[in-house]
Amino acid sequence: MMPPALLSLPRSSSPSVSPSPLCPGRRSAAVQRHRPSIPSKPAAGICYASQAVELLPSLYPGTGVVVRDAKLEDCWEVADTHCSSFFPGYKFPLDLVLRLDRYIALLSGFSVPPGCTRSCLVAVNPTAANSAISIECGDLRDAEFHGKYGLSKGSVAGILTVDTVADFLPRRGRLKQRRTGIAYIANVAVRKEERRKGIAKMLVAEAEARARSWGCRSVALHCDVSNLAALRLYKSQGYKSIRIPEDAKWPIPKIAEGVRYEFMMKLVPKS
Repeated sequence: MMPPALLSLPRSSSPSVSPSPLCPGRRSAAVQRHRPSIPSKPAAGICYASQAVELLPSLYPGTGVVVRDAKLEDCWEVADTHCSSFFPGYKFPLDLVLRLDRYIALLSGFSVPPGCTRSCLVAVNPTAANSAISIECGDLRDAEFHGKYGLSKGSVAGILTVDTVADFLPRRGRLKQRRTGIAYIANVAVRKEERRKGIAKMLVAEAEARARSWGCRSVALHCDVSNLAALRLYKSQGYKSIRIPEDAKWPIPKIAEGVRYEFMMKLVPKS
């Protein structure tokens, strides 16, 4: 499914991505498995892609853009935004397969380990054109099983995943225990037509707010060293590059052969 903490911004060349399964750490049928976790029985109208939903989404003055948890009807746009940003060179039918794989992943999902949290955030531009296709699911005679899913297009401007799963953080101690107190940002992508509007910065700011609400003391991410625009963004937001010892075997994203990453961290702002 997705390149952890990579920000899809203009760069000199698109990464060469193998059609093999991709995942931040592990792999699935067509794309990475580092997917937003999806509860088996979410509250009505709430996307499986998010475990926690803010009652009041963050509205950024002057832009009209709202950053909130993804909802069920956002799933197709989230899949499309992800694939068009990270796999722009893929052509039909592989591009469709990638989107369907990502879409199904958002609907079915994978549970996070006990004590961990994951949220899929979307930046929604209400001024963008929006159209929707409805798909009826389930047996119409069974009211509990019957569902209606919407494939919307044109309102989701950007996406981001933030979690405390710590898949890409070094384990601690002899028992290789999972790191706690550190949130990890991944899959930052902004639609091409919505770039240069500060949307990525809004998503990162909201992710930091989530990390603070979860009691995390810092936020970490990996950034492609060749993506200079992304590096500038993160550094402007206070992220510092962490030097990793040459002999250290820290987990890193596995997106494409030859891609090098900068590991970056930032203390969670108190307010």
